Amino acid sequence: MEPLVFEYKSSSTEETVILAKRLGGMLEPGDVLTLEGDLGAGKTTFTKGLAQGLGIKRMVNSPTFTIIKEYHGRLPLYHMDVYRVTNESEDLGFDEYFEGEGVTVVEWAHLIGDQLPENRLEIQLYHEPNGGRRILFKPKGYRYERLCEEFFYEDLGN
Repeated sequence: MEPLVFEYKSSSTEETVILAKRLGGMLEPGDVLTLEGDLGAGKTTFTKGLAQGLGIKRMVNSPTFTIIKEYHGRLPLYHMDVYRVTNESEDLGFDEYFEGEGVTVVEWAHLIGDQLPENRLEIQLYHEPNGGRRILFKPKGYRYERLCEEFFYEDLGN
């Protein structure tokens, strides 16, 4: 069976934020999202939109040098940037976040692939020639399949 992949083409930063904000409004405690893709394609911008959808008022920026930043809204948001993690097998306590009461977003998640939960929503962002972005949603597990179906077919009216 082919894995499910949902695609969205965003023509602007604002459109990406609106898309992510809508998704953020649908997230539940324990949800895990991974963000991969081109440098500068909008992973942190996408996370800013998710934060808005979670009712977070604080400015969200990349946790590149701290690895994890926490924000509080309707649900806590655990924003991880593991780009600088040098040892994939090093136990940094990520599972406490993955199994917590908040939403976890992991940028550059492939660098800690062995530590990621099996069920998650993988999101990939790529530059498009026209300056827009191509955003792929790859659900892993029933929860995320249903989330994507609801998000794409009901919310976006496709």
